[in-house]
Amino acid sequence: MKKHFSMLATALIAAGTFSAPALASEHYISSNVGISWINEIPTTSGDNLRTDSGINMVAALGCDYGAYRLEAEAGYQNNDFSNNGNVKILSVLGNGYINLKNEGARPYVTAGIGGAEVRLKDVTLGTPVRHSDEDTVFAYQIGAGVEVPIAKKTFFDARYRYFGTTEINTGITGSRSIDSHNVLVGLRWNF
Repeated sequence: MKKHFSMLATALIAAGTFSAPALASEHYISSNVGISWINEIPTTSGDNLRTDSGINMVAALGCDYGAYRLEAEAGYQNNDFSNNGNVKILSVLGNGYINLKNEGARPYVTAGIGGAEVRLKDVTLGTPVRHSDEDTVFAYQIGAGVEVPIAKKTFFDARYRYFGTTEINTGITGSRSIDSHNVLVGLRWNF
């Protein structure tokens, strides 16, 4: 009986500890769009797939606790290869942010982990034959940015982020990781 009471007391204390900050938070949605540069991707044929600059879009739902934020993010990157074909990355990440200042323009740092589906489409490897392949892998991001209040509970956001994956395994690339540099701007609305 004492063991059950101790477990119940521990659960109630834990619930109270974790729900108090949640009550003090504001929820938010955010949306960002920008440019991505995916690094060269070596192939099994010995060629390197070079990409042109592409588009990157992310949308997130999160909680703002003032000094830090936590969110769930869905992302999309699309880059064309310089020769033929393209690479598309669909990602879902859990992100954390630490605000370095609490008022006015607020610089921040961010990191996140999750998963990504990498799709290579219509890639030619020195022949007219087009190849397509895909793989789902672990993904992560780190970055920094600044948000500026532009209206009540509305923020303009500008950021840089480095996005990477563990090794994809496809017939086109063999085992290779994918990484990109991204510059994004967008808005965040607290409610």
